[in-house]
Amino acid sequence: MLALAGAFVVLMSLPFLVEGTGWLALLGFVPLLCMERIASLRKVRHFWWWHYGTFVAWNFATTFWVCNATVGGGIFAALANALQMSLVFGLFRWVKRRSGGAVPYLFLAAAWIAWEKYYLTVAQISWPWLVLGNAFAGTTGLVQWYEFTGALGGSLWIWAVSLSVFGLMVALSDGRFFARWNGKARIAAVSGLVLLLFGPMVVSAVVGSRYEETGNPLQVVIGQPNFDPYEKFGGMTQDQQNVVLLDEFRRGLEGLEGPVLLLAPETFTNDIWCNDVPGSKTFRRFRSFLTEHPEAEILFGASSWTQYPQWERPSANARRLGEDGWYETHNSALILDSTGRYGLYQKSKLVPGVEMLPYPSVLGPIDDGLLGGVAGRCVGQDKVSNLLFRGEIPIGCAVCYESVYGEHCAAYVREGAQLLTVITNDAWWGDTPGYRQHLDYARLRAIETRRDIARCANTGISAFIDQKGRILQRSTWWEPAILKGTVNLSTRETFFVRAGDIVGRISVFLMVLLLAAALVRRK
Repeated sequence: MLALAGAFVVLMSLPFLVEGTGWLALLGFVPLLCMERIASLRKVRHFWWWHYGTFVAWNFATTFWVCNATVGGGIFAALANALQMSLVFGLFRWVKRRSGGAVPYLFLAAAWIAWEKYYLTVAQISWPWLVLGNAFAGTTGLVQWYEFTGALGGSLWIWAVSLSVFGLMVALSDGRFFARWNGKARIAAVSGLVLLLFGPMVVSAVVGSRYEETGNPLQVVIGQPNFDPYEKFGGMTQDQQNVVLLDEFRRGLEGLEGPVLLLAPETFTNDIWCNDVPGSKTFRRFRSFLTEHPEAEILFGASSWTQYPQWERPSANARRLGEDGWYETHNSALILDSTGRYGLYQKSKLVPGVEMLPYPSVLGPIDDGLLGGVAGRCVGQDKVSNLLFRGEIPIGCAVCYESVYGEHCAAYVREGAQLLTVITNDAWWGDTPGYRQHLDYARLRAIETRRDIARCANTGISAFIDQKGRILQRSTWWEPAILKGTVNLSTRETFFVRAGDIVGRISVFLMVLLLAAALVRRK
């Protein structure tokens, strides 16, 4: 069983680590299902530790890099995420003891995707990095149909192929394939597997070849200043950082005419007080620069804060500001033009622990008392909103972690976004697969929404991504860079944007239905 566990880890890890290997995930769960069958036939005791250990190994193999930012957080994320995977798998084994045939395996696929749906939407403690459909982020030519299903369609494809291969293997091993099935049944089984395996690939090729970029062009200049995030707020003053970035923009604007969007990274400045945004030194410096380039506008990230009076504690995440009342911190995105007109968006999908304390009314006293208030207390918006370029063109700005969430990014488009941007700072993890995975997930968002994406990372990788998820330009990791390109604005909406995550909703319904059936019937 150890060899099967190793095969699962390899098959499911390579797609997240090596570009172009997403197809391996289609067979990824076959070794795990074989492990479970062997354990059931041999009546292996305490098999839970086998599948939990296998999931732990997969999580560490693909997301070990989190430990570069926080060792405790990285270990907790891997162990906790694997625990939830094992709970789903354990529930499948319980259903299997009460139901026969294919029902338990259908339940397993539905329950797993329903859990991913929960992770991607309502869960406050959410780490959806290993959503199965993300395995194709480096192999986007196989999943152009994500514009209809979203990434959970990829999760469904993986389960459908793995279960079909496993079912055929079981039929061969117990003799049913030749002894009990007639010729038509054998042909149907093999044909069905071939169709499940290659059908979506053919559909993707057809959809991708027929899709044409639409929309009006817009010039964009991306500035990658390359500041070490661990020294950013101590090694250089904000004025010095402003000079570096604006010098990049000045070079980037050479030879350009007409409207230009200038894109700066996440948390570029920390001097934005939301009670008086125009009073910020960075705001005034950027506005002064824009008076020299009146057709340009700057979209940039900021660590900001809002102050409230003593008698108005706005939320459980607000902190005391001495006798001056309360304050909330935000991870913000702002857009600014030469007249001083600006738009503000507060990141709403916050990183648990680092930026946001989940269930603050319950965990807040524990964090304040036992841990000394180490958890992040950022406050975001309840729903997304777009930033307006030139006062009329809606632009969605996903701040860092938000670009992992498909339906969240689709919400920008439902609100009218004609372009998606991603501003981020990926250097916390070092030169590891983490920032490359993060870049590739933006490619999936481009396909789901059919929006061009301009991605600005403080230390790399900044990129232009077209509506098919292809990277047109990219910067180098840990080097200052300026990218100049033209994106296509679009007003069309994909089926995924209009209908939302249908695969996830159906999976939730099917899971509940099959679980209820298992509760009321015996094997």
